[in-house]
Amino acid sequence: MPPFEVPEGDPFGPHNLPYGVFSTSGSTDRRVGVRLGDHVLDAGAAALALGSPYASLLARPTLNPLLAAGRTTWSDVRRALTAWVSVPAHRATLEPLFHPLSEVTLHLPFEVADYVDFYASENHARNAGRIFRPDAAEPLTPNWKHLPIGYHGRAGTVVVSGTDVVRPSGQRKAPSDPAPVFGPSVRLDIEAEVGFVVGAPSRHGEPVALSDFRDHVFGLTLLNDWSARDIQAWEYVPLGPFLGKSFATSISAWITPLEALEEARVAPPRRTHPLLPYLDDSTEEPAGYDLRISIAINGQTVSEPPFSTMYWTAAQQLAHLTVNGASLRTGDLYGSGTVSGTEPGERGSLLELTWNGQDPLELTDGKRTYLEDGDVVTLSAWAPGPGGSRVGLGDVSGRIVAG
Repeated sequence: MPPFEVPEGDPFGPHNLPYGVFSTSGSTDRRVGVRLGDHVLDAGAAALALGSPYASLLARPTLNPLLAAGRTTWSDVRRALTAWVSVPAHRATLEPLFHPLSEVTLHLPFEVADYVDFYASENHARNAGRIFRPDAAEPLTPNWKHLPIGYHGRAGTVVVSGTDVVRPSGQRKAPSDPAPVFGPSVRLDIEAEVGFVVGAPSRHGEPVALSDFRDHVFGLTLLNDWSARDIQAWEYVPLGPFLGKSFATSISAWITPLEALEEARVAPPRRTHPLLPYLDDSTEEPAGYDLRISIAINGQTVSEPPFSTMYWTAAQQLAHLTVNGASLRTGDLYGSGTVSGTEPGERGSLLELTWNGQDPLELTDGKRTYLEDGDVVTLSAWAPGPGGSRVGLGDVSGRIVAG
């Protein structure tokens, strides 16, 4: 089908236009692309062909120059791209600049500066508390309702969808073991998350307010923060996750701009505790997002977590991340934390889905407590769009291979 003839209802129509970076067969040159249906438009070549002033931002091997340009430019470029793919007069010029997705290689779309992961789902936090502290009167830690808990991860191991995940090795010690042992993780897990991509930087020493979220965050992407639960359980006291989380974090090849998700914005769940002023969003515009996520293992859907249930919003996470004066850099990435709903079929990790291995998942190819070598995990998602349409988020997948 010609690139402009996108079927009605396609979640990657002109209302979406996510950004990525691709190369063509036989070439090592990387180019910024925009997805339309099952094709990718060479955005830099299109800008040059149409005499656009944005050619210098789009004719690059990474999205970082566009990310750094700021919100006004993001809106201008998106408006131009929408016109380019919608106005019939441009078709003859642009049609040769489209490439079928099946014939290109997709790359990590931006250079990751720093990576932070949060813990923003109350449902996930309560489940984890019940699993690890079954005798506690309250599954949440005392600080959970007062601040978005997070930790700094490893930016250098953020990888694009389709990259194999090598099973990590490290120390582990079960409660009954007399001493720790070293070897491959036997409790390798997933965490279905949404990642937020920072564009415009901030100054060191100057916190970012809730109201400035969309001035700094360019867009979002699906994210799987792979977790070695057994390694993490032994190492994380008292400083938090380290080797159990730093071996791989997978993101989609496509970054969906926030402007494509205006129809998906929703209010977060009701706050049950008073918030300090820098986190109080009671008078702010709705900062939650209605994203419908699906988790598949070897092609079989095992869970459908709803992002609309996240207690802490991305705006609050950004405000907390910078409230001590920490600066933002172009290409910073922060994850929402595991997305889990209220129902068993809405849990975002195998830790919860199998209740730490007590209730194995029944898959068509056998039972699972945690991931086995050869398993392929795929996250997909969509959000409500204009006029009843759907906005598709790019899938993120990874296959587990032996270390």
